[in-house]
Amino acid sequence: MTPPPPARDSFELVVFDCDGVLVDSEVIAVQVDQRVLADLGWELEIEEIVRRFVGKSEANFIAGIEEHLGIELAEGWDRDYQRWYDEAFERDLTAVDGVEDALDRILLPHCVASSGSHAKMQRTLGRTGLLQRFAGRIFSATEVARGKPAPDLFLHAAGTLGTAPEACAVVEDSAYGVQAARAAGMHVFAYAGGVTPAERLAGPGTTVFHDMSQLPELIAAGRPG
Repeated sequence: MTPPPPARDSFELVVFDCDGVLVDSEVIAVQVDQRVLADLGWELEIEEIVRRFVGKSEANFIAGIEEHLGIELAEGWDRDYQRWYDEAFERDLTAVDGVEDALDRILLPHCVASSGSHAKMQRTLGRTGLLQRFAGRIFSATEVARGKPAPDLFLHAAGTLGTAPEACAVVEDSAYGVQAARAAGMHVFAYAGGVTPAERLAGPGTTVFHDMSQLPELIAAGRPG
């Protein structure tokens, strides 16, 4: 006799990362990161930038630069570089392929919890027409003591919206974001259609997927038993 399938618990809240999950910004950002780092005197391949920094906060990026180069970056050091990011995003930024349709089909409450600042999300979500979908439910690592891979941001978002961690599904595309969701006790749907290889996302409490059209059905199926 075939045993019944494992029991699944339904989710109550879907927590989306922003960069690489909602807006297709990671490829653009790491290319500009490479230019910025080279200008500061640190030559890195794109793959190494992804490994070191994708999914972490701007504060971590700055700390990594200062530690490696043995310098302290002055206030406003990035003012000129910001124009490089703005121009690249203005020219090339789009929503992640298929995410708008996926959002239309996900009937659960959802929010954004990103390592990016609120100002950055206002720009990127605004430029891609996604901002109003998350109005009043956007959370930034600037609101918590520790950014990803610590669980603080995801726990902050869930707590603010009155949802237990185990009832949350997190949609992430970076290794550090996946680690943060696991540490928060949340199931992770890890999108491997971006810059981070699937093997770096796979692990316990994680469902790896490659196409945003798959996401609504995966979430509707609930937490794997």
